[in-house]
Amino acid sequence: MREYDTPADLCRASDKMPAPMSDPVLTLPRTVCLPFNRCNLPAVILGSLTFQRYPAPLKLDGVEELHRDLFRRLDNIPEGRRRAEIFRDYVTVHFRLEHLDEAGLTETRAGRANANYMSMIRGWYFDSNGRESAALKGWVESRFGLAPRYHGAALREPESEAQRHYQRIQARTCYGTNALESQLDLVYAYCQYEFARTCPGTIHLTLHRGVNRLEDHELLGGSRKEPVLLLNNLNSFTGMRERAGEFGDTILTLQVPVAKVFFHSRLLPGVLQGEAEFLVVGGVYEVESARV
Repeated sequence: MREYDTPADLCRASDKMPAPMSDPVLTLPRTVCLPFNRCNLPAVILGSLTFQRYPAPLKLDGVEELHRDLFRRLDNIPEGRRRAEIFRDYVTVHFRLEHLDEAGLTETRAGRANANYMSMIRGWYFDSNGRESAALKGWVESRFGLAPRYHGAALREPESEAQRHYQRIQARTCYGTNALESQLDLVYAYCQYEFARTCPGTIHLTLHRGVNRLEDHELLGGSRKEPVLLLNNLNSFTGMRERAGEFGDTILTLQVPVAKVFFHSRLLPGVLQGEAEFLVVGGVYEVESARV
């Protein structure tokens, strides 16, 4: 049986960013950045083009400290698959996922019994504009300070009906859950731990996305072949260029900082069925655009 340790091709990416474009360094629109977050860097920095070019580690407040015993235990496990099993067992026990009555679940909240980190990530896989995806975008907004830009419709006007609809869905999905955002905090911290463990020194990953209408994205500068885009606060990419071509006639290729990867399909076997799918925190990115 093949060991689950992250294969070499997951981390096969150049750590040399392309030479800076002639455009000035572009910053995030003010409506994208929250004035506070729960991360070691403010949104205006971690969401910037400068961060894509020269990333730094991102740490969510208190997560590693609170779960220090978990990461110490993982340090002593050489097999990636076994580490994944230990992580899942830890989350199940810590958040009482199999004994929700101990976490305060009542009959009036019974519908929330399956609202956990796995159901949110699987929900994203089936519909990136569904209710579970709204919860994930809300988590990114809370933790990294980047507001979503799209959820079934553009979210560029703070008082728009689309914005209010998204907020209602996001609130209903998170209401009555068992520390859902804290579960997602731990998933992100574990993802970053595994990258540091299996791909030491890797700063960027080369990822791809297929689209049909580049003009539907928020273009901040650059050219048709090398645009600078403002991406949604959470996005799906693939590590397989040929797979990206199945989803659109234009392939976007970009260097994604490892620090901005929230989850990928090989992290926890069985959670995501997509081949080489990555969930990536957004912001401003330089992109290479090519027709299929």
